[in-house]
Amino acid sequence: MASSSSYNSPCAACKFLRRKCMPGCIFAPYFPPEEPQKFANVHKIFGASNVTKLLNELLPHQREDAVNSLAYEAEARVRDPVYGCVGAISFLQRQVQRLQKELDAANADLIRFACNEIPNAGVSHQVVQPSLGSTRPRAALDQYHTSSTSGYYNHLPAFPMAYPLPWNENASGNNINEGGRDGNI
Repeated sequence: MASSSSYNSPCAACKFLRRKCMPGCIFAPYFPPEEPQKFANVHKIFGASNVTKLLNELLPHQREDAVNSLAYEAEARVRDPVYGCVGAISFLQRQVQRLQKELDAANADLIRFACNEIPNAGVSHQVVQPSLGSTRPRAALDQYHTSSTSGYYNHLPAFPMAYPLPWNENASGNNINEGGRDGNI
């Protein structure tokens, strides 16, 4: 009996629009009767006729993805009428930038720690050498640490490394300032 009642039940779109749900209803496969809020949000933001036109223009295998995208954007617009999903994307991008800066700072701390530990470990001076004009690695790093206005180590001097750094995308690993990024964080 439950299956026969769901068979006769109109889709969420037809129920919302208060019309009879026909067997070839374009909304029925994508707006089941169990999800009335999904169509309500899509209708509020895009309108039923626009969604109908869009679905009719798409190939059948593309419609489900289109409806999911419309539903996602509509829900984001209901939550944030000004920015919609762009607000969520911007928030996530800022979070990625903040985490990238934290990662850069941690990497700089690791390099500074490695430069401080190499003389104590008895490693030859060929492993890490300061660039010309710098007296020793710690002094060069301390200069950049204290002059940084943002608190992050974004402009470290270039120290040739004997091994590639795992956090860099640069295959040679010869310059810690090169990481495969464009520099805009």
